[in-house]
Formats: sequence, C-alpha cells, structure tokens
Amino acid sequence: MKKTILITGASSGFGLMLATRLHAQGFHVIGTSRDPEKYPNLPFKLIRLDLNDDASIGALPQELARQASRLDVLVNNAGYMVTGLAEETPLEQARQQFETNFWGTVKVTNALLPTFRAQKSGQIITVSSIVGLIGPPNLSFYTASKHAVQGFFKSLRFELNPFNIQVSMVEPVWFKTNLANHAVKASGRISDYDSYRRKANAATQKGIDEAQAPDAVVNTITKLIGTREPRFSNPVGKMTGMFLFLQSYAPRMFEGSILKSVETA
Repeated sequence: MKKTILITGASSGFGLMLATRLHAQGFHVIGTSRDPEKYPNLPFKLIRLDLNDDASIGALPQELARQASRLDVLVNNAGYMVTGLAEETPLEQARQQFETNFWGTVKVTNALLPTFRAQKSGQIITVSSIVGLIGPPNLSFYTASKHAVQGFFKSLRFELNPFNIQVSMVEPVWFKTNLANHAVKASGRISDYDSYRRKANAATQKGIDEAQAPDAVVNTITKLIGTREPRFSNPVGKMTGMFLFLQSYAPRMFEGSILKSVETA
C-alpha cells in the first residue's frame, strides 16, 4: 500500500517541488495551502490550512480523514522569514514570526499526533534551517524561531519513540526558493545602525543571490522518507559541515568568518 504524505506549504518552493516529485513516484500526496483554490492544476490534492488560524488547524484531522485512511508522513514545510536587525524589529513582527514558524508548526503537529499514536507508526519531517543551528546577523527572530522549532522536536522525538513515530529535521542553507522573495523586512530604523544595516543587508542578499538550486533539499527529504531509521538532524547545502565544525571546535574562527562576511559585503 502506497504511503500517504501530508506536506504543508505545498503550493510553492520546497513544498511544491517535493509534493510534485513524490506524487510522480507514486505516493499519495496531500498538500496544504492558505488559498488552495488559486492552484487548480496541481497533480496532487491541495487542502486549505493556515498556520495562523486555529480553526483551520483544528479542522485538519477531519479533512485529512476524508482524503485518506491513514497518514504515514507529515512534512512540516510552511513558514516565512523576517529579516532585519534585532533592535529594529518591532515586537509585533517578532511575535508573528513565532506565531507562524514555531506555534503554527507545533499546533499542526499536535493536531495530527492522535492519528499517529492510534496507528502506532508514522514519520514527522520538519524543514528548519541552518540558522536553527547557528546564529547569523540580520535574521535574529527568524533564527530564534528556528532554534525553538529545533528544540521542540529534539525533545518530542523521545516522547514519540514508544509509538514508533520517527522525527527528523532538515536544515538547509540558502536555496533558490520563494522564501527570500516573500520575506518581511523589519520596519524599524535606528540611525546608529545605518552603516551596519547596509552591510548586513548586502551580506544577506549575497547569500540569496548565490543560493543553490533546491534539488538537494528535496532529495534529502525523499531519502528520509525511504529510510527505516532516519537521522534526527540533516543539514543540507554547501558549507554546512564547515559551519557546524567551526562553531563547535573553533568558535573564534567561526565568529570571525561571520563578522568578515558582513564587513566585506
């Protein structure tokens, strides 16, 4: 029997590529979008889900049950990014970043855990970011939201082990998706930061401009779905190994490389 896979945020970016790939491979793919009616020609089923709407999340298990008799894999992919310096980011923008990236992901996961527990099997794969493992400038609250997501699932995986529910994270570096195009910029301005802000924005833009094609992330998630005992943490992309090694074993060198990336941008 083919696996049923639910992918949040499946109308663009990683989610769309992954859903299309898995559908072509014969999986029963169900995607989610805030506005599914805008995408009538996708080859897989798309249902409505808004991570900021509790009623939408609450209706998800029942809607899913109408589409499939079981759920084998949940891929938490939906989210967005707030860019900007920490002190210049209004708290309302920061709170909304957490409401979507952290609390939205937690609520969706919790809504589907009874389904997984009843089956005594399942797999949860969450698309995080390399910034959930390191802390670059100009992305303070996006970074914080991803650290929170990492911490939540790091603990949850032990609690779900008795039910044969596997938990994995995927932590990409910059990849060419709509994430950067849909990013929300911090609206505050403090003159003391004018020079640094220009350099930080330039460094962020350089990362976006030099981003890799997203195939590697889709390949990683696809491989995790086919793995009997998947790893918890799965960084993806150029330089991830070096970043994590330097952060752990040569922190001064790591910090120097981050500072230099801003100064030379």
